[in-house]
Amino acid sequence: MAWSRYQLGLAALMLLTGSINTLAAKWADNFSAPGCDGAEEHRFQHPFLQAAGMFLGEFSCLPVFYLLLLRDRRRADPAPAPNPAPSRPFQPLLFLPPALCDMAGTSIMYVALTMTSASSFQMLRGSLIIFTGLLSVAFLGRRLRWSHWSGMALTVAGLALVGLADLRGSGGAGHGTVGVVTGDLLILLAQGIVSIQMVLEEKFIFSHDVHPLRAVGTEGLFGFVILALLLVPLSFIPAGRLSGNPRGVLEDPADAWCQIRREPLILAALLANVGSISFFNFAGLSVTRELSATTRTVLDSLRTLLVWALSLALRWEQFHALQIPGFALLLAGAALYNGLHRALLPGGAGEDTGSGNGSGNGEEREALLGTDGDAENQG
Repeated sequence: MAWSRYQLGLAALMLLTGSINTLAAKWADNFSAPGCDGAEEHRFQHPFLQAAGMFLGEFSCLPVFYLLLLRDRRRADPAPAPNPAPSRPFQPLLFLPPALCDMAGTSIMYVALTMTSASSFQMLRGSLIIFTGLLSVAFLGRRLRWSHWSGMALTVAGLALVGLADLRGSGGAGHGTVGVVTGDLLILLAQGIVSIQMVLEEKFIFSHDVHPLRAVGTEGLFGFVILALLLVPLSFIPAGRLSGNPRGVLEDPADAWCQIRREPLILAALLANVGSISFFNFAGLSVTRELSATTRTVLDSLRTLLVWALSLALRWEQFHALQIPGFALLLAGAALYNGLHRALLPGGAGEDTGSGNGSGNGEEREALLGTDGDAENQG
């Protein structure tokens, strides 16, 4: 299926802003500054505070949605349409479960990012295809064909090589072998949680015809409020070796504020993270709505190349030869899973015709919408 210019633009926006998001978060982690009450200089490691900032960026999509809605209403014909199509009322609480998954997965990933390199972090996120594929079978009624299983097998092989490269010195400096392994396992755990979020978002967006800006903003509102409240108890919970602040607790907002005051560039990195995440999530949910959650995971894995290249250029990490075959296997697995191999076959189709972005997505949407899907999505 040929993509429209709008879909290509969404894909490009998702790749660009997603890369900026990962690099900005790693940039903030690389800063060191003194803390409060004369605390010695230490790295800026505040994953839960950064996650709250991410949700603030998502929440910014909600006022934009209402401004666009107000503009459209002013431009609309004041005369009521005869027999208007029924529309399902928006239910914000539907997006509370995805917001909770987003909150948990993002917080875990920010912790993991302090233990591993930006490129290895991004490459290991390719495991999202495996989790999303399996959950699509369980919850969306999707059938996996040979190309899906083969793509997931290649992804597993690629993840193994990337993990080995990380262990052999590409990232995680200062944490040792145990820290690198812990960081890699945390990334895989986070991807399992995020895959649940993406499947839930796909189901709700299709079955309730929710605008992506409204979905992102609603999730951001839930996530920001909940995580902002949790910052209070988190500042009293001991974290041991996982802590990156002088008090040794899970999060220390006061220490973060003192470090930002002493190193203003940290604020620039945080603002870049907040701004990029709003555009990235809007583009990601728009891709989910226009194409599918599977296509979104494939595009998400492609930004690994940008993150890897820029991380090497900025000398945030060292090059390791195992990253090349690992990255190649991840991309091959993503392409095979998404049915891109059919373009190389005679006639542009193979034995699993319909399993990719064409009729496969149509079957997936029918399963999501159910028997009365057409009526529910009007208006």
